[in-house]
Amino acid sequence: MKNILGRDIPEFIDGYGEVKQYEGYLSKKDGLIKKDFKFKTITREDSKLYRDLNELMDRLPLRDGMVVSFHHHLRNGDFVLNMVMEEIAKRGYKDITIAASSIFPCHKGLVKMMEDKIVTGIYAAYISGPVAEAISNGKLSKPAIMHTHGGRARIFESGERNIDIAFMAAPTSDEYGNINGVDGKSACGALGYAHTDAELADIVVAITDNLVEFPNSTIEINQTNVDYVLVVDAIGDPKGIVSGTTQITKNPIGLKVADLTAKFIEESGYLKNGMSFQTVAGGISLAVAAQLKNIMKQKELCGSFASGGITGYIVDMYKEGLFKALFDVQCFDLEAIKSAKENSAHITMSASMYANANNKGAVVNKLDVVILGATEIDTNFNVNVTTGSNGVIMGGSGGHSDTAAGSKLCIIVSQLVNSRLSVVKDKVTTLTTPGETVDILVTERGIAINPLRKDLIERFKESKLPIKTIEELRAIAKAMTGQENDIEFEDEIVAVVEYRDGTVIDTIKKIKN
Repeated sequence: MKNILGRDIPEFIDGYGEVKQYEGYLSKKDGLIKKDFKFKTITREDSKLYRDLNELMDRLPLRDGMVVSFHHHLRNGDFVLNMVMEEIAKRGYKDITIAASSIFPCHKGLVKMMEDKIVTGIYAAYISGPVAEAISNGKLSKPAIMHTHGGRARIFESGERNIDIAFMAAPTSDEYGNINGVDGKSACGALGYAHTDAELADIVVAITDNLVEFPNSTIEINQTNVDYVLVVDAIGDPKGIVSGTTQITKNPIGLKVADLTAKFIEESGYLKNGMSFQTVAGGISLAVAAQLKNIMKQKELCGSFASGGITGYIVDMYKEGLFKALFDVQCFDLEAIKSAKENSAHITMSASMYANANNKGAVVNKLDVVILGATEIDTNFNVNVTTGSNGVIMGGSGGHSDTAAGSKLCIIVSQLVNSRLSVVKDKVTTLTTPGETVDILVTERGIAINPLRKDLIERFKESKLPIKTIEELRAIAKAMTGQENDIEFEDEIVAVVEYRDGTVIDTIKKIKN
């Protein structure tokens, strides 16, 4: 059957179960009951500390069919997931579900485990690299569950799915499990996605390469949530964890997109004292921030907060008095990590506080303007950031759907045509973020306003900016690229795309080879 967005979604999916159909971004408002917390008594005679992975694994209640979780703050430098899963595989356990907030190319060892039925299920907000390609080719026994960052917190807070054992990378920990991410050789900054695992898993193992004396002087996740502390030589490769600095695009087309975006925001009425703002860490998006920085300084404006994954560029805006505070769920570079350690108004937050649609108010609901990217956007403003135009998984929502739904002004920035491919399609390959939550598309060839935003259409009637309909942008791109060839898929569903409320917004099918 087709959902309200015209996507063919069955009522039941093998390996997933009964489907709750997407009914609109404001359709689920009832809230959920938070999962019970399991307590465990630790006496003064007990030690949490281990220095040998094998010895610790002997203590854990490992079993076939268990759910193990990992957070992704070490990104493509992560050693923890591989270290743990290799030991589980060595011990002969099967049918494991991995609940990793994201999966990167460094986790390519999972592909063989998928083929051997050691790993049969995956939950993630973002998947890239060999694991993504293997899922697209049908190598995972059950459909992967692609959720949002806020959706992941909702899944486990509500008890919809339980985490048996959470293995948490801890850049710094004391022997009792007081953890932070801002110190140590593997520092990654805020640990926003690890809070869900620490608070809700039946057993929590902190894995650190920087053990400090008790008490740890800086604590983000505290000892009351941690069962065991394992000390290892290295939890990650610093070169893959963060970049030295994040870079603004130097591409003239990208800079033109950024210039148009900044001018649009300036004319929109949202650029004023107290404005809140978020941007992704991409080159065009950071160029938008650079343009806004100049405008805000000229107009002597001070925003309320900037949020999301924080970069050094956003830290600079905060230091120059352009924002009063930063809400941080993950740090993208060294300057952001340094700021999270030193600045009291650089506030680290959990993924639930950031973006969970079913708690008592997520930070995304307080956003005025968010700048996001797109692999594809269709003429109904539906956005794809999950698959490439070839249908292969290459990303995922992350906070895309969450921030689009919460913000007052959601702007997609993109080149209209890149590598002979149009960003504007008649229909997106995979639907990640529904068009009813997307307001603007800015390209170098013009700016399209969602017809649902009649207020903005009226406001920009006399604007000198190149305002066009999205159909006009589609026609311009099509004249440059020609009609795209349809991708051929098999009937097998390899991944289920959940919206932030747990309803199914789309499915991804196996690529036909």
